[in-house]
Amino acid sequence: MADALRGRFAGIDLDELVDWPVVRIWLYWGMFWLMVTPSVGVALSGLFNYPDYLGTNNLGLTFGRLRPVHVNGVIFGAFSTLFIGLCYFLVPRLSGVRVPWPQWGIPLAWVWNISTAVALISLMFGENHGLEAGEFPLYVKIPLFIVVAVATAQFLITIGRRLEPPLYVALWYLIGAFVWTTMNLVLGIILPYMITGINSAAFHGLYIHYIVGLWLTPAGYVLIYYFLPLSVRNPIYGHKLSLVGFWSLALFYPFVGIHHYLYSPIADWAETIAIVTSMLLIIPVWTVLVNFFGTVMGRWDSFGRNLPAKFLIMGALMYLVGCFQGSTEALRLIQQPTHFTDFVISHSHLTVFGTFVVWAMGGLIYVWPRACGRELWSFRMGNWAFWLITVGISTMGLVLTAGGLQQGFQWMAGTEWLDTVLSMRPYWLVRTVGGISMDIGMSLLVINMMMTALARPAAVAERPAFAPAPLPSGGATL
Repeated sequence: MADALRGRFAGIDLDELVDWPVVRIWLYWGMFWLMVTPSVGVALSGLFNYPDYLGTNNLGLTFGRLRPVHVNGVIFGAFSTLFIGLCYFLVPRLSGVRVPWPQWGIPLAWVWNISTAVALISLMFGENHGLEAGEFPLYVKIPLFIVVAVATAQFLITIGRRLEPPLYVALWYLIGAFVWTTMNLVLGIILPYMITGINSAAFHGLYIHYIVGLWLTPAGYVLIYYFLPLSVRNPIYGHKLSLVGFWSLALFYPFVGIHHYLYSPIADWAETIAIVTSMLLIIPVWTVLVNFFGTVMGRWDSFGRNLPAKFLIMGALMYLVGCFQGSTEALRLIQQPTHFTDFVISHSHLTVFGTFVVWAMGGLIYVWPRACGRELWSFRMGNWAFWLITVGISTMGLVLTAGGLQQGFQWMAGTEWLDTVLSMRPYWLVRTVGGISMDIGMSLLVINMMMTALARPAAVAERPAFAPAPLPSGGATL
């Protein structure tokens, strides 16, 4: 392995730089949330067709209480926990030095996940600030902020001590994700207490989009920019192209949050800026997609048994569709029939789950067997998980898009609201079936990971190798 590295990385065993117990504890928790929080969404979707099936006497099982559990659980539980755990794997490998304060990694994981669990339970008891993705009570927001701030310091110090001056693009996005989110969490803490009225709505539009666009998006880019070249054994298609994507994301995304408040009392110039920047987001989306698909050129024939790459490319396809929806629905003409409909829900599921959570699962499949020193327990089970998740999220995105457009145009035609609800029932039922398919797929994935951890350890000579993926000329290897 060491012989394959170049420059100042030559002779270094990258495996020895990774704090494996820290990686494993974060990934264990991430898999737990992967089993729990999307399942809450499936339970919620059943309420659309069968409103009383969870009972009528327990407020904690009503839609208003469970939806924030699902949304926050997927964002801060399933995705963020897996992402932070994978960062403890990739940052030292890209930097060539260990992460400082290694004794803090496991306590930080427990603080993050116990706080998340307490927050989700508190939501079921009605403690809610009424801000999407910002519903958590203050006594939970502060510990989560501390964990993100400490992890930010750990990773920035590690990157500052790197052996090679050039920064691989995954580290650019990682720095952005953690620095931007540390600041955004401060906004989430003060927003319910210090900003009121229409300004509260405007700042909430910014806050929620900073969670999506300045945390989930760059974090997802970190994962695919690292694991895709590594899994297909190809250089990244274009390093300069990747920087165009980074700086255009940093320039345009901070202004898009107001596009959910068109035709509102918010200043018209702010709405117009949000529309223009939403359309300009086509630039980072297309640059990263060109980079991803360019990276796998010449390697498509190996995809059949390459599970991490299949998850990563499937997520990229969902990203293409979801971002097309996101940009176009910011236009006033398109927002008229789509606002307040399931079209928006389709967009959020295709991006948050179909893209970012799927990319995190791709990274998990790559790292977990190596973290356990074992081969993947069952490729067949992993392949079933992939197809169940793919079919489920594709079905959900399709029926929610179609149902949302139908309902929106019915409203515009003057159809009675209740009649439009009745016409949505078949779409909602298919959406639930798609969610069940996704849940089964994730369950198979987690079972596969657990069986991998429990399997007989491979002999040293048989253990999966950390093969480096080459970068463009002049760069260090991964």
